[in-house]
Amino acid sequence: MQSKYDLVVVGSGVNGMVCALLAAQRGLSVLLTEGQASLGGGVRTRSLTLEGFRHDVCSAVHPFGRCSPVLRGLNLEAEGLEWIDPPAPVAHPMLGEDAVMLYRDLARTASEIGSMGGVVYRSLMTVLQNCWDILEEPLLGPALRPPAPKTLLPLAVFGPMAAAPASWLGPLMGRRGAALWAGLAAHSLLPMESPGSSAVACVLGLLAHKVGWPLPRGGASAIAQALEKKLRTAGVEIKLDSWCTSVVDLPPARAVVFDLTAAQLSSLLGPRLVTGRRKSLNRYRLGPGIFKADYALREPVPWSDPRVAEAGTIHIGGDLQAIACSERAVWQGRVSQEPFLLAVQPTLFDPTRAPEGKHTFWVYLHTPNGWQGDATEILEHQMERFAPGFKEIVLRRSVMNVADFQEYNPNYVGGDILGGANTLYQVVARPFLSPDPYHLGGNMFCCSASVPPGGGVHGMGGFHAFQSVLKHLG
Repeated sequence: MQSKYDLVVVGSGVNGMVCALLAAQRGLSVLLTEGQASLGGGVRTRSLTLEGFRHDVCSAVHPFGRCSPVLRGLNLEAEGLEWIDPPAPVAHPMLGEDAVMLYRDLARTASEIGSMGGVVYRSLMTVLQNCWDILEEPLLGPALRPPAPKTLLPLAVFGPMAAAPASWLGPLMGRRGAALWAGLAAHSLLPMESPGSSAVACVLGLLAHKVGWPLPRGGASAIAQALEKKLRTAGVEIKLDSWCTSVVDLPPARAVVFDLTAAQLSSLLGPRLVTGRRKSLNRYRLGPGIFKADYALREPVPWSDPRVAEAGTIHIGGDLQAIACSERAVWQGRVSQEPFLLAVQPTLFDPTRAPEGKHTFWVYLHTPNGWQGDATEILEHQMERFAPGFKEIVLRRSVMNVADFQEYNPNYVGGDILGGANTLYQVVARPFLSPDPYHLGGNMFCCSASVPPGGGVHGMGGFHAFQSVLKHLG
């Protein structure tokens, strides 16, 4: 059958939108299909609690949104996207002492850590800053692609630091530095003892100093809205409220790119995949889930250390040992009674998201994949330890467990928001061993968080998938 489109993209996460846009800008005829009534995937903002309170359903803070090469090139700011920088990218509250504040200024952050730990942290981040402009390309692409000669030395420096377990590398920075490092590493959703758990800490810590951890004014949906404007200007045909349940329902196209995770691809494509690809997708390991609560508050969170109000993102969990216990429990099939929490307080810096004088607050903890429990009481007990009186200022809460997340977005299988576990093996084999992991075979490709460079609002999966389409189909 004659192809109606050059390219059909299934799913409108940032990767899917970027892939569709790049193709249309090259003059290809493109259809972008989305199951929900709006584009966005993990970058949507909705009223989840009370009228006038706007909450980010998934991602809220976007260091990659500012530093990603492909998003920089698309200049979304020209379509109205505006970034807000809190005075501190991250705060890490500590029990019985001052919080550890991560500032854009590296020297100031080192002084927060103190003594020799601050010297180690500053030295590590200085090395990474000096290497980043060269490392950016290989780290945001497929692991098995042959590296350019200029990247060999920086990769040799970065590799051992990234591969080290956070439980080994963190203590070199002293007790306060180790706590900060554990909070950064916990974004990987790996146990602190896992090889490679420091990789995410290296990158996120570096980006905090290099570009900050900015918030989009008005909420994460501002990213999707800016991309949608460019998509429509470029002539992309957009079809909403259209779930893809079978590939036979898709119109004829020279190529199909799926912004779907490995578990969905295995189910959807099944026998259409060659045996090796199908087996790899079936073996692909899912990561933990999350339990999230969104709050409408009558006043700001009453942190024990008032300086925490300077930060957009807060890592709540105490020292490295406490965070390690929390993350280890998840991989043992349970939720810690004193869990690591990841929180965002956007309305301290963006009052457009709540009525005057009121606030929104976003916080989640990690759970085993598919966990069906209610962690509200556990979460709020942990909040009270670091912000006494928190429950007294709550006007309304909205919670989402792993089942709610999967219903909201079928990509989040069992609550896994990262498209697969970030184990060291699955960083290399994501979702299978190949220098071109975006090509599923034939005219089928993948651009989701299940392909390099993995989760995050960066669009690089869409960029690389489109390059693969060009290579295989011309």
